[in-house]
Amino acid sequence: MSDLLTDNTKDGLVIPVRFTRLYMTLLIILSVLLTVGQGLTQWRLRAVQDELYVIRYAALQRHQSQQIVKQVLQVTDASEQDSFSENITALRQVFPVFERYHTQGRQGQADNPKVVITNSDTVQRLYEGIRPEFDAFRQSAHRLMRLQRFDEVRQPDVQASVRLMLANEKPFLEKMDGIVREYNGEVRAKLTSLRSIEFYLYVFTVLALAGIGLLIFRPAARKLKQTFAQLIEAESQTTAANKKLLSVNRSLKETRQKLFEATKLQYQQEIDEHKLRTSYLIAGQEEERKRLSRDLHDGLGQMLTAIKLQIEGLEASLARAAASEQVGVTPHAKNLKTLKSLVTQTIQETRTISNNLMPSVLSDFGVVPAIKMIAEQDRSESFDVTFETNFTPDRPRLDKNIEIMLYRVTQEAVSNAIRHAKPSHIHIELNELGTNLQLLIIDDGRGFRVPKKNQETGLLKQKQEINGDRTYPSELRAPSQGLQNIQERTKLLNGKFKLQSAPGKGTKIQVSIPYKTHFAPHDTY
Repeated sequence: MSDLLTDNTKDGLVIPVRFTRLYMTLLIILSVLLTVGQGLTQWRLRAVQDELYVIRYAALQRHQSQQIVKQVLQVTDASEQDSFSENITALRQVFPVFERYHTQGRQGQADNPKVVITNSDTVQRLYEGIRPEFDAFRQSAHRLMRLQRFDEVRQPDVQASVRLMLANEKPFLEKMDGIVREYNGEVRAKLTSLRSIEFYLYVFTVLALAGIGLLIFRPAARKLKQTFAQLIEAESQTTAANKKLLSVNRSLKETRQKLFEATKLQYQQEIDEHKLRTSYLIAGQEEERKRLSRDLHDGLGQMLTAIKLQIEGLEASLARAAASEQVGVTPHAKNLKTLKSLVTQTIQETRTISNNLMPSVLSDFGVVPAIKMIAEQDRSESFDVTFETNFTPDRPRLDKNIEIMLYRVTQEAVSNAIRHAKPSHIHIELNELGTNLQLLIIDDGRGFRVPKKNQETGLLKQKQEINGDRTYPSELRAPSQGLQNIQERTKLLNGKFKLQSAPGKGTKIQVSIPYKTHFAPHDTY
């Protein structure tokens, strides 16, 4: 295909320069012929149109001369005596127009100032020959137009003027007809000349078109035919190449799709394995916490309770001995009282640790009472913890893993807020929204700086991004380990974790997980 394009390019370069010159020359000749022919035709037509104006005015003089004679006869007619004033007025109106037309025709003009022609010598001689009759008309008319009353008609000079006009009427009409015929003949001769010029221009134009056809279009058509044949061949080769490319592209797409699916499957397997390992780790942690809680409650708690009972028994024996001997409180009694108080505090702390590791209210009553217990236990004089939920009392229990996740997230978030943010109020919400469970923990503490890329996703993979920020004091740094724990627990249940915080504006943690698929008969922890 590239060889074919190269050949076509070479053929284009081999086209003679003479071909282009001939093409341009013939086009220029054709354009000049058309332009000259159109210009000449318009010029001659305009000249003929001007002559037709003059011919019209010349023909009008015949009619006007007859009208003037008619008005003269009416003026001198005794039967028209009553209309004498009207006839004289009409004569005075008609003759000046007749006189102006005749003068303008002699000069080759008309009423239109743009119409000006040059009379031929023949026409000029004819106008000179008609001058005596026109002068007689003008002399007679001027005498008659001076009449004021009908009685003046009988005067000899008036009668002589009438006879003079009547005697020159016929010669004037005949000579005016000769002028009009001469004008018409000259116009016909000019139209014949214009027709001949147009015919010659037409012949030249046809010859130019024939030359263009023979010298340009015919070789061009032959060259185009060859080019089309080459293009068709190139198109067939291109079609075959395109088919091969489509086949290769299809194979490439299939291979890429398989590679993508394999990569996606491998990535999903890695995610599933990570989730599985994490779930096993968290499950192991929960089991270890449950064992530690049970050991603390059943083992160490019982032993501490037994020690407390023995101390109480010893304290009672010492009290009875002191009463029987009537002696005051001995220093041993005071030490026993202090020891008893210390053992009581140790028992209470052991119960608290055991409850934090695995609260019995979570396994017995569910996540809502367990979170409510967190809110009640963590209240103090310096801050308040509130809890709200739209769960109804008759709502079925959630899956064990979801309840543990919600409880641990709440416990971690509240613990972080108390330990780092120093809030005055912590608010917890657990709501059912559509097909999701939403957990919100909001505090009005000091807050911390969260990178923009982490505000939506909650990903805090690098502790140094936040904890290494030297522009904020330590109390404003993010508790990244606790947030990572919350994030990992959320991801295990295909949930979404969102973190919002800013220095001085508190912190908001939002966890949203799908819950419809997790309803199941509740297991005993």
